[in-house]
Amino acid sequence: MESLDQARREFAEKIRATAGLQSEALVRAFATVPREAFVGPGPWKLLRPPYRSSYEITPDDDPRHLYDSVLVALDASRGLNNGEPTSLARWLDILDLTPGNSVLHIGCGVGYYTAIIAEAVGPRGGVVGVEIDPELAERARRDLIPWPNATAICADGCEFSAGPFDVIFVNAGATEVLPNWLNNLRNEGRLLVPLTVDLPIPNVGLGHMLLVMRRADVYAAKFVSPVGIFHCIGARTVQGNDLLQSAYKSGGHEEIRSLQRGDHPCSPQCWFHARGFCLSRLPVDGEFTGDYKL
Repeated sequence: MESLDQARREFAEKIRATAGLQSEALVRAFATVPREAFVGPGPWKLLRPPYRSSYEITPDDDPRHLYDSVLVALDASRGLNNGEPTSLARWLDILDLTPGNSVLHIGCGVGYYTAIIAEAVGPRGGVVGVEIDPELAERARRDLIPWPNATAICADGCEFSAGPFDVIFVNAGATEVLPNWLNNLRNEGRLLVPLTVDLPIPNVGLGHMLLVMRRADVYAAKFVSPVGIFHCIGARTVQGNDLLQSAYKSGGHEEIRSLQRGDHPCSPQCWFHARGFCLSRLPVDGEFTGDYKL
């Protein structure tokens, strides 16, 4: 029977291949961080693609069951899970984490992916995980103790301000790009946020991941991946949901090139024109050129 270390290494290589990872540091992180240290004792309830509503219960508490691209229940009664590794790995890879980066992880849950980030940015870097649920935040704080460059706090990630950060990763669905997130982004910093519309399922939305890069007061922007994810409390409004739903229905999200801040008249270049910001087709200096999965 293969060792647990070997299972983690094979898990990391499978993620590399499936997600097309470019970052060796992320591959090493997935091969190193023990998922079982964050998701509680087994047996575990797992969801496998295509993620239907019923959980599969592992036959025992062997941690090797966790080293696959599966959701692991944290609170099955709420449908709350530790996220699917391949998608999270792809998103973290898009953020181009490098040694020494300072990272804000909003919606860190129990901290497993916060630990992955901590490994990727190394001891010269650091990550702050913010979680609004007190129980999850306390679990993350306790389980992240082995990573001195990682901290978990219980706070509202929409209002938390301790930047600037090189990277901000919002791991919950919003209808808005909040000014506070942009204000806490360092020059050349990257923000990744899911922009989602409501589903009939409570507290879950569907949409796309938006990548934003700040260059002084200019923001390049691009949608990079589909997403279905829990709502981000405080980053959703009814008006924002309606406007975003209308924008998605109109098509053309792949044409987005920039985020414009401040109020201005709506024009044909505006794809999603909201209060205080706009997702625009207008190109900017330093526009993204990467090949992302839309």
